[in-house]
Amino acid sequence: MNLEHKISVEELLEGCKRGERKCQELLYRKLASKMLAVCSRYAKDSYEAEDMLQMGFVKVFRKVSEFRNEGSFEGWIRRIMVNVAIEVFRKNQRTLNVVDIDEVYDAPQSTFDINTLETRDLLRLIQSLAGGYRLVFNMYAMEGYSHKEIGEKLGISEGASKSQLSRARAILKEKILKMEGSNYAAG
Repeated sequence: MNLEHKISVEELLEGCKRGERKCQELLYRKLASKMLAVCSRYAKDSYEAEDMLQMGFVKVFRKVSEFRNEGSFEGWIRRIMVNVAIEVFRKNQRTLNVVDIDEVYDAPQSTFDINTLETRDLLRLIQSLAGGYRLVFNMYAMEGYSHKEIGEKLGISEGASKSQLSRARAILKEKILKMEGSNYAAG
């Protein structure tokens, strides 16, 4: 019988606060795949995502006593993973390519069928975005940060965040349309 599936995240949290290694291991096993998915959206490749995951869990275990039971523990861990992704971005000194918002609105708009994409294709497309675009896109579209919060976290203006998001969306649409075109041509 496997006890790992019987222990709740809350029980693991309490064990982690006491510094119990077995609880840390079980918490990691329970949440690693979900958190790796978060890291993968921010990373340029799977190696960087795995590094982010490891750094994130090190921080989780170091700071677990700071968790105040305000909101979900899993959500708190997710925030740590996002913050690690931001740190990795800054550490690698990637820059945000700020595009004038008017330039984006002048671009032709088109539609596509999102239902034809598979999750792994979408992840690959997001990973192919330039670092700054990927970071803002994920923070806004996936994590629910406001442009003001993104600006504060990244040290950019709200307008720059909006233009990053708009440009990221335009690039993703273009890439999706190209994928659809090649899929239809193959079919």
